Amino acid sequence: MTSFKSRMFNFMIRNSHLFKGRLSKERFDANTSIEGFRERCEKGAGRFGKIAEGISIDQQTIDGINSEWLKPVGANPEKVILYVHGGGYVSGSCSDHRAIVSKFAKFAGVNTLLFEYRLAPENPFPAALDDSVKIYQWLLSSGFLHKNIVIAGESAGGGLCLATLLALKERKVVLPAAAVAISPWTDLTCSSDSYKTKNKASPAPLDSWLVFSKHYIGNNNADLPLISPLFGDLKGLPPIFINAGVDDELFEDGEKFSQKARKAGVEVTFKPGVGMIHCYPLLAPMFPEATQAMNEIVEFIRMHLKIS
Repeated sequence: MTSFKSRMFNFMIRNSHLFKGRLSKERFDANTSIEGFRERCEKGAGRFGKIAEGISIDQQTIDGINSEWLKPVGANPEKVILYVHGGGYVSGSCSDHRAIVSKFAKFAGVNTLLFEYRLAPENPFPAALDDSVKIYQWLLSSGFLHKNIVIAGESAGGGLCLATLLALKERKVVLPAAAVAISPWTDLTCSSDSYKTKNKASPAPLDSWLVFSKHYIGNNNADLPLISPLFGDLKGLPPIFINAGVDDELFEDGEKFSQKARKAGVEVTFKPGVGMIHCYPLLAPMFPEATQAMNEIVEFIRMHLKIS
């Protein structure tokens, strides 16, 4: 049974429209302002609190990409988490993800590199993917060993994390030690039943995933593997940890990817969060289920980075 705290937080997030004086959820369409959505995401970043205590921030421009290191005290400088932020491929930045990623870094005790890939609709596919590959290759050229790198991300960033693995494999670039995808968006055709059956329980605006998909894919087909990694050849990928809230529209995206990866011989850990919403581990330590999920993720990361 889910905890009282989780039910309270989930209710507030699912029904945030009520606290804004609206009786129904917002519906997105082709005319929805992406600039307005980005501004709301930036303002909403404050809900996740301040930078985690004991985290230092070093800003850096890497091959033209705004990035920043989030460094816990005492972290091994040879180990790194490459973090790919979410935001439906149309929003997301270091500033609006800094607080939650700093907590992620502190939980893991690992230096974490957060970066700003180019966003749609101004920069549709493959801009975000190219930037993610570029940052990973920069880590390798800077002396980080592939076995000391874990790539992680949430939502669209979780899907981009998995697409990056496919792109690296395709380009015959050595793969990282492991990957973590939290509520990953793996199917931009949005064909799973979850997009219909879970919409009322999800905090996402109605039809938002359909709108985001059209902005990102541009003139391409949504089922291209480097856009929707669910349709890729998953053989040869490194160990992957996937967490997905059962009440999330993207639940089946994570579940189906894990099933396909396992059949392809990939070492996969899939953790469904019963009664949980989108990316709930990032709400740790607000309620027990989020903390437990984050601890499971951290254990996976530290095991594959060989941190005792």
